Amino acid sequence: MAALIRGLAGRRGPSPRCLGAGLFRETLGRAPRRLLRGTAALLSGAGRTLLTSGRAQHTEAPGPVEVDLKRLEGEDNGIVEVLMRRLKARNALGHVFVSQMTELVSTLAHESLVRVVIFRSLVPGVFCAGADLKERALMNNTEADLFVHGLRSLMTQIALLPMPSIAAMDGVALGGGLELALACDLRVAACSAQMGLIETTRGLLPGAGGSQRLPRMVGVTLAKELIFTGRRVGGQTALEMGLVNRAVDQNEAGDAAYREALSLAREILPQAPVAVRMAKEAIDRGVEVNRLCNGNREDVLSTALPFQVIPTRDRQEGMAAFIEKRPPHYTGE
Repeated sequence: MAALIRGLAGRRGPSPRCLGAGLFRETLGRAPRRLLRGTAALLSGAGRTLLTSGRAQHTEAPGPVEVDLKRLEGEDNGIVEVLMRRLKARNALGHVFVSQMTELVSTLAHESLVRVVIFRSLVPGVFCAGADLKERALMNNTEADLFVHGLRSLMTQIALLPMPSIAAMDGVALGGGLELALACDLRVAACSAQMGLIETTRGLLPGAGGSQRLPRMVGVTLAKELIFTGRRVGGQTALEMGLVNRAVDQNEAGDAAYREALSLAREILPQAPVAVRMAKEAIDRGVEVNRLCNGNREDVLSTALPFQVIPTRDRQEGMAAFIEKRPPHYTGE
């Protein structure tokens, strides 16, 4: 088995631009045995599938494809969709899923012809269910620390994409799933979609930027209420809060948010691409100036605090309660 993994990993490493992938490579040697096969196959590039106008282009080696790209053509040329398709795990943020998305986002960041990126799910009723808690329960504290660093790096890469990004939330977006949407520039949700930063209900803290991005969108007081309570809200309520840009009634196909996101992307598409990119940079830099005026304290806290909950008994209890499908009993330890 070890020889097979070394052989796979030796074919092709991930792009050096992928910080998250680098973190996973460091973690690989210490990862639980059941995670090695999928991670090694990923790092070797096995099983990558790219979609163009709905047609799949398969590489030679089969493997788990949890995140794909679809490049639209014709009048929609310039719009690229990031397709989340981890069906059995409801797009949970596991090693393979995060590493594949990191690789694709890194690629998109250097493509000048891409004008708009849409993040959407192919799993019915789900955008992204958040962290893969079953996988996380198998990690020791060091592995969990490295994984959260990689996840945070991914969300930063999404936020730093030079072109506008849109999250199409046709279903549940919880924890890290909502943090993924928050990292996008714009969000469209079905009214039936449920979303929330529920980490405190699992003995965790939003560790991928949610505790900073949510207050910027809905205000500090409301963000605290949502995070302290782990509350979930629907699409219409999210619109009223300013959490999403548009909310639409769900259709029979279950893709109303995606269709609305595509309509929004088509509004952006004919605008001057350089001007749009510069506008995004100007807005983001303006927000960054305000953050820097606080002496980077915000960055220090958002980076350090999530990792302080990793060794707590409450976090272990949250993981155990989730796996055993029972209410957690927290002691504050």
